[in-house]
Amino acid sequence: MIKKIVLISSGQPSVNPRLVKEANLFSDVGYEVFVIYSFWTHWAWKNDEQLFKAVKWHPILAGGSPYKNKALYFVTRLRFKLVNILAQKLTLKYGIAEVAKGRASVELLQKAKSIKADYYIAHNLAALPSAVKSAVYHKAKCGFDAEDFHRQEVSDLPNDFNYKISQFIEDKYLSGCAYITAASPLIARAYEELYPNLKPIVINNVFEKKYLQKVNLGVQDTLKLFWFSQTIGKNRGLEDVINALNTLANNSIELHLLGDVNQENKDYLNNLSAVKTTLHFHEPILSEDVFKFSAQFDIGLALEPGFCFNNKIALSNKLFSYIISGLAIIASNTPAQKTFMEENVGVGKMYGIGNADELALIIKTYFEDRHMLDNCKAEACRLAKEKYNWEKESNILLELIENL
Repeated sequence: MIKKIVLISSGQPSVNPRLVKEANLFSDVGYEVFVIYSFWTHWAWKNDEQLFKAVKWHPILAGGSPYKNKALYFVTRLRFKLVNILAQKLTLKYGIAEVAKGRASVELLQKAKSIKADYYIAHNLAALPSAVKSAVYHKAKCGFDAEDFHRQEVSDLPNDFNYKISQFIEDKYLSGCAYITAASPLIARAYEELYPNLKPIVINNVFEKKYLQKVNLGVQDTLKLFWFSQTIGKNRGLEDVINALNTLANNSIELHLLGDVNQENKDYLNNLSAVKTTLHFHEPILSEDVFKFSAQFDIGLALEPGFCFNNKIALSNKLFSYIISGLAIIASNTPAQKTFMEENVGVGKMYGIGNADELALIIKTYFEDRHMLDNCKAEACRLAKEKYNWEKESNILLELIENL
């Protein structure tokens, strides 16, 4: 009999490559896989439609959307606003926290419980209660993938609402998990300190070797810097690199940004840039197309500003995307990225957060020394091929699931 796995997320698959990799992995090895998700952002809707045409698993929308079941979407938005007021003003008890953490939390649980499966795996904190409750209901196993250290994902202040609601849900539900995976060694360590019995397993945000790109070597007239995220905005570290480029005032150095951006943030970054010709914006694309797109550039920017504890200890998927795309790395020296760069000397350079002068010097060095740049690109390719790839990490995950 084919075993079933239900993956649950309060967001959309196309904005969560980690979720999609797991769903594809379990499908490929013979599980019947269901992905229950809820609408999060408009730009990802078309990307989801394209993604679903090429997968073997079953996507299931919960809570409606502006494009499908609009009435339910409206009701869940209204409920979400009202329950958040209750959660902030009155209490997190009596099921209020669970509904206040995600717009479609109720519908996620309904959809998950409607499928009798062997495993229920939550891919963010808003989905955790649904996974645990469904596993209890069907006497199955439950897992949680901690891509972030959630209670300090927004703020480090214990009185912050996100801190309090996240702590409440973690304390209430993580003990119901048969395992936890974490997206960086420091996130795993942070959770283990809080919940010693869980012993989180590190699954890095790496990608399949089929996405490994041919390294773009050789002297070019320009130096192309690249950064991407779901959204482009303020306080993401972009101010550092734009200020560095202003210092260099070199028209042959370009900054390319990929992601969803509103006009306000676009104007903000353009106004910040003194060398207007160096700044280029690109519309969001499918996550699986990012690697080929990235390969045309020279340097991948991992500019985490370290604004909260989670941001300091996380290793984002962009870092591993740059490596498999064959790009040299420039990274801010958050604790997680500092550890990574020190363990992988030769793939790039670090700068102090907020130190635009130091960053400018690194960029200038790469512009002038293309031999060093090529060596860093080649090292990135080697790391992706031999050390940081989904083929290695997926074996850890499969062994974990099978041992349950």
